[in-house]
Amino acid sequence: MTHKYCNSLTEYSRRKTREVFIGDVPMGGDNPIRVQSMTTVDTMDTTGSVEQTLRMVESGCEYVRITAPSIKEAQNLENIKNELRKRGCDVPLVADIHFTPNAAELAATIVEKVRVNPGNYADKKKFEQIEYSDHAYADELKRIEEKFAPLVKICKANKTAMRIGTNHGSLSDRIMSRYGDTALGMVESALEFIRICEAMDYKDLVISMKSSNPQVMVQAYRLLVNKLDEEGLEPYPLHLGVTEAGEAEDGRIKSAVGIGTLLADGLGDTVRVSLTEEPEVEAPVAQIMVDRLKHKLNHEPINPVSDNPINPFEYHRRATYEVLNFGNENVPRVIADFSKLEQIDVKDLKSIGHSYLPELDKWGMNDLGADYIYTGSNPVEFMLPNGLKEVLDYEKWQSSSDQTNRFPLIADLQEVEALHEKLNFVLIDTDNYNQTIFGFVRKTLNTVLILHSEQSHSSSSIRRFVIELMNQNIDVPVVLRQSYPDLSEDEFMIYAATDAGALYIDGIGDGIMLTPENVLSIDQLKLYNNTAFGILQAARTRITKTEYISCPSCGRTLFDLQETTAMIRKRTDHLKGVKIGIMGCIVNGPGEMADADFGYVGSGKGKITLYKGQEVVKRGVPSEQALDQLIELIKEHGRWVEPEGVEV
Repeated sequence: MTHKYCNSLTEYSRRKTREVFIGDVPMGGDNPIRVQSMTTVDTMDTTGSVEQTLRMVESGCEYVRITAPSIKEAQNLENIKNELRKRGCDVPLVADIHFTPNAAELAATIVEKVRVNPGNYADKKKFEQIEYSDHAYADELKRIEEKFAPLVKICKANKTAMRIGTNHGSLSDRIMSRYGDTALGMVESALEFIRICEAMDYKDLVISMKSSNPQVMVQAYRLLVNKLDEEGLEPYPLHLGVTEAGEAEDGRIKSAVGIGTLLADGLGDTVRVSLTEEPEVEAPVAQIMVDRLKHKLNHEPINPVSDNPINPFEYHRRATYEVLNFGNENVPRVIADFSKLEQIDVKDLKSIGHSYLPELDKWGMNDLGADYIYTGSNPVEFMLPNGLKEVLDYEKWQSSSDQTNRFPLIADLQEVEALHEKLNFVLIDTDNYNQTIFGFVRKTLNTVLILHSEQSHSSSSIRRFVIELMNQNIDVPVVLRQSYPDLSEDEFMIYAATDAGALYIDGIGDGIMLTPENVLSIDQLKLYNNTAFGILQAARTRITKTEYISCPSCGRTLFDLQETTAMIRKRTDHLKGVKIGIMGCIVNGPGEMADADFGYVGSGKGKITLYKGQEVVKRGVPSEQALDQLIELIKEHGRWVEPEGVEV
């Protein structure tokens, strides 16, 4: 099997896909990458659905998805569509279907596109491990075809498009039994339905491979493209999304690590960002990711890669040796860049997680405490806390009174006279470097490289350099450095998460350094630090805080997701490394919580079901008691710690 999944590893080039018309708004082919979202209002509320759709279109949505969990909601799509058309809104509508083929078949005669989930369209998930013989498996595929073919015929007759949308957490028991909880299982789940469509000469398809884990999501989309090409199937357009990304900065960073990585690969024809916020907030965030691609067009050329040792379909962290606390099995380190500040005060370090407590004459460090601080030519004039080390420009380090507890950053190897005995940083411009660097790091094993690229396709330039290291069997640790001008908060988080996340997904990176081009305020320095930790968390390379897998609201949601997520977060956000799934309904419940440690799922009006992993622990818990019982459940399984009494 080849590992090809994109046109080029070093040149930005968008994958050419089949053009599919969604109403009068085509997707794929040479069309722009489309932005979409999903309503959160009850589908039976016609006026509310119409008003929200209009706000979403105003915010930039080019398609609007509406849930249709049963026949009655599917029927009401007609009223919603008619009212929108009366009000001059022609946005194509997409019906979102789970479990109910009859609702899908009706919706396909009304709206421009239907979305089906191959994991639950023809299967009921019971979390059972079943052994299938090849003959029994073939019989199952025939059963699926019998259930799915009527919808295909209706879509074909009505010129209705279809998205085959696999969710990582809702793979059928049959797929799980044969392929396991893998990217290949996700891909095969979709391929079964795609093959049926192609056999019936129906090709108005869009495909998605969603997961709440950006690592798995990226692997699945890449593998899907590879398998489509391998089988000679049509190059169908791709709908990109990270499910249950969450809220605020975590949701944006997590989405950008997954979606941004694939967009940089040249993959993706439509984008939906799933935030636990109002749906009209999602489109502008998605548009930032899409618009960023314009900067990659006509980028400076990067030498092509002839031998790529990275497997894009499975995560393997690049093997490196250890230099002090970088590389090998150490978590990626965070270097905070304070080099633009002329003077650094004790209180400034609070922005990077280190707080001085004068009443105790001690330093406190929170879970987002940076490991190193780069001060350039302006060394800190007070004693740093034990958990924070200082990096200076080489010339300043040479004249420093403390060359033991400070470490040099070397920009020009020709100027080097002496080295630190334990740790030396060497800055490498991956667009323009001297081959002598390879000889230097072979003989200088106390070196960590800080890699940066000034060009618009920077992650590909850095990846290209690391591939050269790998092909030369040089296992030196590398820090990923990205620099940014003044940007909005959303732009900065999305740019940084896209650039660094794309490399961490490929197993590249033993540290991260986000560098401002201009002087930042303390609040902005905090944003840079939090974003660095957020990227590592989203890429699953360093877990430093509680992770919330919370779906965006939709018409199926049985409680106020934004309010509930905030309430749960307030009581649990000190539980480092614990993953909590917060789901508005059962559709995205046990399945999408496959990656969560504990789950809080709406199961009826005012009723909550609590999970430990995929196992139901308590059903029908009154919502006013559910949070306390969730905390008790966490305590029972030994994952609870009391919050710190002293805030640092």
